[in-house]
Amino acid sequence: MTVALWCETAAFALGLIFGSFLNVCISRLPQRKSVVHPPSRCPECSHAIRWHDNIPLFSWLLLRGRCRDCKQPISWRYPAVELITGLWFALIALRFLPLLTAVSIPLSTESYVNFWITGLSLCVLGFLLIGLAVMDWQTMLLPDALTLTGIAIALFLICIRAVFLAPNEDQVRLAHNHIQLTSPGGVVDSGNLFLTGPETLIFGRIAAVCAAALLLLLIRWLYKALRHREGMGLGDVKLLAMIAAFLGFWPAMLAFFFGVLFAAVYGAYLLARGNAKGTSKLAFGSFLAIGGLLSAQFGNRLIDIYSALLR
Repeated sequence: MTVALWCETAAFALGLIFGSFLNVCISRLPQRKSVVHPPSRCPECSHAIRWHDNIPLFSWLLLRGRCRDCKQPISWRYPAVELITGLWFALIALRFLPLLTAVSIPLSTESYVNFWITGLSLCVLGFLLIGLAVMDWQTMLLPDALTLTGIAIALFLICIRAVFLAPNEDQVRLAHNHIQLTSPGGVVDSGNLFLTGPETLIFGRIAAVCAAALLLLLIRWLYKALRHREGMGLGDVKLLAMIAAFLGFWPAMLAFFFGVLFAAVYGAYLLARGNAKGTSKLAFGSFLAIGGLLSAQFGNRLIDIYSALLR
């Protein structure tokens, strides 16, 4: 077994563990319960789950999807969330390991740290989006414990990336002409006006969060003004802001596009089957989260292709 395959297997196993914890969050956060205490219990008989019955994915298969004590069915959601989270972690490893292990491409310390921080950011984003997608689908709720915490984590990781930027990396020149800067002592200095790399990275990401949130707030306000009822919830606003915090503004807009597209297709399907009306509510956060997952994997490439078509 190659080193890459070992790493991808380890990433998958780690994803299964985080997926198991994510199931706890999905069950308890919408009810404002602690995710730490009490230990996991069967929702039907309240019997504490034994450690050997709590192994991600495998325990569900060995128990044939039923509680050991009361024999009631265990929802397929539990292994599904664990499997999807494990696959997400493995995909991130598959995406970044070739770059980190390539002998022909020596990496500087800054690039090495950047790869690890980017990979960690995508793992965290996937964890949050998978959980939020399931929560919104089941409860129509997007808890602040995940969205706002996600924004804070993303900005913290961006700050770490900013610390390890190479000299002049991401620097943006705002003016090409010389600017006279006169000190109180009469000393004249001249030079170009620019933003350093850390300033560009951090302020740019904060601006992306604000712009994404303001866009959905505007859409929410316009819908209420025209239809005289609530449409998009504030949870969706925070969710898109969280995606922008991790990915940036344009990938977040791509996620929003995917979310609207998927929600429209699903809504049309429900209307065609007579299972919904024009005023029925949809779990838009679930579709937006799926859009965020797609944008995290393919967003930059799709944006580059679209930009090339406009040149």
